[in-house]
Amino acid sequence: MTAAFRPIYWVLLVFLILAVLLAGGGWLMLRGSLPQYAGTVDVNGLSAPVTVERDALGSVTLRAQDRHDLVWALGYAHAQERFFEMDLMRRQAAGELAELFGPAALPADRKARKHRMRSRASAILQELPTSQQQLLDVYRDGVNEGLNALATRPFPYLLTRTLPVAWRSEDSILVVNAMYFTLNDGSNFRELAFSTMHATLPEAAYRFLAAGGGEWDAPLIGTASHWPRTPSADELDLRKLDPSLLRDTEDHSDDLPGSNSFAVAGELAAGAALVANDTHLELRVPNIWFRTRLIYPNLRRPGFDNDIIGASLPGTPAIAVGSNRHIAWGFTNSYGDFTDWVRVRLDPADKSRYRNAAGWNSVTVHRETLHARGAPDEALDVYETEWGPILATDHDGVPLALAWTAHRPGAIDMELAQLDGAETVDEAVVIAQNAGIPAQNFIVGDRKGKIAWTIAGRIPVKTGGYDPIRPADWSVPGMGWSGWLKPAQYPLIVNPPQHRLWTANARTVDGLMLDRLGDGGYDLGARAKQIRDGLRGSEHFSPASMLAIQLDDRALFLTRWRRLLELTLNHAEAAPWQVEMQQALRDWDGHASTSSVAYRLVRSFRREVTNRALDGFAAAVRSNAPDFVLPKLNQAEHAVWTLIEQRPQHLLPPVYTDWEDLLSSSARRVAERMRSQPGGIAARSWGERNTARIRHPLSRALPDFIGVWLNMPKDELPGDSNMPRVQGPSFGAANRFAVAPGNEEQGYFEMPGGQSGHPFSPYYGSGHADWVNGIRTPFLPGPPEQTLHLHPLAKMP
Repeated sequence: MTAAFRPIYWVLLVFLILAVLLAGGGWLMLRGSLPQYAGTVDVNGLSAPVTVERDALGSVTLRAQDRHDLVWALGYAHAQERFFEMDLMRRQAAGELAELFGPAALPADRKARKHRMRSRASAILQELPTSQQQLLDVYRDGVNEGLNALATRPFPYLLTRTLPVAWRSEDSILVVNAMYFTLNDGSNFRELAFSTMHATLPEAAYRFLAAGGGEWDAPLIGTASHWPRTPSADELDLRKLDPSLLRDTEDHSDDLPGSNSFAVAGELAAGAALVANDTHLELRVPNIWFRTRLIYPNLRRPGFDNDIIGASLPGTPAIAVGSNRHIAWGFTNSYGDFTDWVRVRLDPADKSRYRNAAGWNSVTVHRETLHARGAPDEALDVYETEWGPILATDHDGVPLALAWTAHRPGAIDMELAQLDGAETVDEAVVIAQNAGIPAQNFIVGDRKGKIAWTIAGRIPVKTGGYDPIRPADWSVPGMGWSGWLKPAQYPLIVNPPQHRLWTANARTVDGLMLDRLGDGGYDLGARAKQIRDGLRGSEHFSPASMLAIQLDDRALFLTRWRRLLELTLNHAEAAPWQVEMQQALRDWDGHASTSSVAYRLVRSFRREVTNRALDGFAAAVRSNAPDFVLPKLNQAEHAVWTLIEQRPQHLLPPVYTDWEDLLSSSARRVAERMRSQPGGIAARSWGERNTARIRHPLSRALPDFIGVWLNMPKDELPGDSNMPRVQGPSFGAANRFAVAPGNEEQGYFEMPGGQSGHPFSPYYGSGHADWVNGIRTPFLPGPPEQTLHLHPLAKMP
């Protein structure tokens, strides 16, 4: 090396050393934010020692001498593993994401802040029973102690260059608020669209589109509903429409993600009831749920322990779903009607007043301040009525206030935590019906073999006879909501004669029970029917047979669409695309399997036909409301299939000569899209379309090589909508379990996305491969591999 190059050599060496030091420092900081998994920690807040055990998957077992110490330790463990995710949930509900992510998050914050959930959470907290306030305070203290015990702040805050904000008791209520946003439609877009449809379409056409029911119905009580008749040509003739009103880009299909829960009584399961549940949510890394076991003394039975196993929701102090050795329980979203738009009659002479049943009342104005990192504060005025905030306008310009159960006092409490100690189905039902959570289907079974279904959560009492799926004027005396339904009025099924219960987001009941629940957009019922028929197909059940139903990806729903596509191709004019589609259909195996091209073709064909057929009705609405967008019609299958069977010329969109033209055009469009991609139709497998995108919340904002490291593998996944194995790229079973109370050793619990939120943790992504492959991960945690001892600090004399 010549002397001329030596200075450059030293400069490069210095830069290399600096890079190594920076990388090492960054690595050490990341390592510093790992939870402590073993050893002994002296802490404030405990009255006696608590042990925190972790098995090979990182499943946490907490052993404490009383419930408060246990809840404190649960908060500690949640914070160490999941504080960032807890933070996101409270901020999402409160409209405070921009404080972390800057102005890019302001649109989401503006939308959420109009609901003023933090103010409501603070008010709810003050109204809770003292015992529940204490529970939240203890949990809060554990969370903050766990956060402060980390050597450095959780790694997402290192990446975003922000500091975590201490947990408050009201934040646990905000986490439940976040679930309200997830499980209910806070925008209530469906009801807005129905109002416009009702105002612009003939009554028969409106009823034809807005109905629920049909041959796919599989309720627990009642029979399949009848679909309304098709409108006549005198009532609606789509051939007279301007074709420019059609929108080829809109998707009117009814692909609704959903959860399943079902149970069989002890007569069919060797003694104890057997409960299965797979709660479907947006999938992420880490998973929303946290595998947890809680063991503490049972005050009802001195000398015995409470032993609760299942999934906790970080941010809240309880097991959400699982078993306690006496009962096992699960949930699915009920899709009852828990949001209503109220037409607000403002005083023409004074817009600050509105009409209510007693006369005139003042609109309340709340000034909300939005903070965005690196940007000026922003003021947002929220206008509220006694029914709720004014958030929209009706088709005729009248302001609309949103009545939502999530806004009401009593909507949230910690009553569900009492399931820890419930020993019978009857006790569990009482707890569920008094719980303040988003209204859910609740299925429970006990070790004596009894099973039951009811609704857990608040149900509003609707009075005045108004149509609850369209805006109504609640200034009319007696119109609106009048408190909560009493538990004695809740729908309830105990020990049905068939010894089987099932829910899958579809209609569960009829008659008065249905009137009380309402229709908030029930799913089609194909999943519920497939589960029901699977349960009817056997007289003996084990956890393995319950898993077989959960993993059932048979495409029963699409069978008739496959026949229709075959007939359409046979009638179509000979062309290369037609031949390729016919060849691809030969691999149909009757499943939503990853290798199947035929499944993807049939599914895409149904979607295309549905979009084209419904767009004619949407165009009719646009002739009077140009900006109209048709809502997701979850049961549109019945309407569309009726049109295909009857083929009324007057209900054909104006660009087609006949229904055969619409069908063949739809098939050709599907073929052209697939042929335009590499490999053509033959390469378009369902697995290519249904490839996992299960990501860490920060991965999109990071360089690809880091983002890929944070995300789960891009596995091709079987399953789809309208079958028990509901599966999309980023949506699916956030947990999947079956268990008989008292026989937990025989149960299983699968979970995607892993237990820990830290990429250096041995539990990051743990158990994910079992979930992908449908392998039964044991329900009970395994032997402890690491144990942390939490000891109370000695008090000064």
